[in-house]
Amino acid sequence: MINRLIVKELRNVSEKGPNERNCPKISIVTPSYNQARFLEMTMLSVLNQAYPSLEYVVIDGGSTDNSVEIIRQYKNHLAYWISEPDLGQYDALNKGFARTNGEIMGWINSDDKYTTWAFQVVSEIFSTLPEVQWITTQYPLTWDEYGRAMRCRYQDGYSYKGFFRGENLPGRSTLSTGWIQQESTFWRRSLWERAGGYIDSSLSFAGDFELWARFYQHSELYGVNTPLGGFRRYGDQKSGNFLKEYIKEAENILSKYDKSYRSRIFTYFIERVARIVPYRFRQMAIKHQLILPYKICVYDWANQRWMILII
Repeated sequence: MINRLIVKELRNVSEKGPNERNCPKISIVTPSYNQARFLEMTMLSVLNQAYPSLEYVVIDGGSTDNSVEIIRQYKNHLAYWISEPDLGQYDALNKGFARTNGEIMGWINSDDKYTTWAFQVVSEIFSTLPEVQWITTQYPLTWDEYGRAMRCRYQDGYSYKGFFRGENLPGRSTLSTGWIQQESTFWRRSLWERAGGYIDSSLSFAGDFELWARFYQHSELYGVNTPLGGFRRYGDQKSGNFLKEYIKEAENILSKYDKSYRSRIFTYFIERVARIVPYRFRQMAIKHQLILPYKICVYDWANQRWMILII
């Protein structure tokens, strides 16, 4: 049975592209420390969007390579930048976001990149549907060390129930259907403020995951059926070397916000279901709008416009 509901159509993008009058301001922060090898590519993936209402902030943690020289090359295009010692990535992000006032927010780490159309898609969705509070891609990209797209893995929809049963934990084979890619996630400032207006800097690895858990207390996450950004994989990096530590922090976060997460009976039942209902079936359910146990909201491009499918 098909359960498809088109809630609202989104307007077409003008042939002339977005202009400052009808574009909400997008605030992007890049935290960086000794990432001169990739920093310029990251910054250009933001600045080359040619988005007319952009507020871009770069917070450098006192790099000893030539990162500062790179930042200075583009300082006239930045709303703010600084290079000074900080307490880590999440402390830098809090400092950066405190310098912004845009309606739409996001961050890109200094070794990752956006797709060239990301801000245009994000702007169109947020400006047309005020009830949508945060979005992310269903097609997360992986870049190689040279900035080439090497993988685009389909990720099915997102939901509160799925998140708190562990579906978005990275590397968890039986439960995980794919993580929420931070590089492709954008949200409204109003949601940021309702969720406390900070990233938990007491965490070492899973600050993004903790932020998603707080966002979920206020709003469901909408998936977008086009790539918006990508994670660069090049070997010796924090996200790969400390995956177990990330998962441990993320599991503690799930327990904090949803007490049923560590229920042995619940976990055993879900593990059994995960084996009976393979991941491929879930993909087919999303693609063909089959009924799932809980509602999933997806943006799809059809008939020259963005449409919401509630599945």
